[in-house]
Amino acid sequence: MQLLTYPIIGRDLTTDADFMDLALRIAVDAGTRGEVPIGAVVVHEGEVVAFAANRRERDQDPTGHAEVLALRQAGRRLGSWRLNDCTMFVTLEPCPMCMGAALNARLGRLAFACRDPKAGAAVSLFALGNDDRLNHRLIVSEGVRREQASALLSQFFAGLRNPEPADAKAQSLHRLFHGSPIAVASVELRAEARLAEVNPGAEAA
Repeated sequence: MQLLTYPIIGRDLTTDADFMDLALRIAVDAGTRGEVPIGAVVVHEGEVVAFAANRRERDQDPTGHAEVLALRQAGRRLGSWRLNDCTMFVTLEPCPMCMGAALNARLGRLAFACRDPKAGAAVSLFALGNDDRLNHRLIVSEGVRREQASALLSQFFAGLRNPEPADAKAQSLHRLFHGSPIAVASVELRAEARLAEVNPGAEAA
């Protein structure tokens, strides 16, 4: 299976921190396009099989969360909706809808960067990954790149309260995570192009 890579990383991805870095870079790109900056990456046997950012605003779709889109991509790529052997890395603790999607996908493990005290359904408000009443459990871990993910969300919402030109917003978000302004093409287009390359019949998320 061909490894999906993200061009600006420039190295193989092997650790939880590597995969969360990818999710964060995807989140940064989403934030520059006016989406809440959340990124998700699905890994199977050490290889990235899917990644996505929020598209709720672009598609006007209430289910257009990064986690749902990434799980859909992973199912198509692997040819099965059962993702028992997969780990999903996401920059923010999933909401009840996204945890429900992960459970229905039989996801093996979830790793998130920072908690969501208002909507988190992995540990904050609910612990749906370890609920005896449900027919599936998944391993939940947290904290990898917590500070970076939290800072990214804080800066994004501060920008909503104090609007700035789109170009300035993009540069400030890129500086926050990358350390200096860089030109980043649409992660979404890269993801779709790369998925099409390895699976020409895949439908865009």
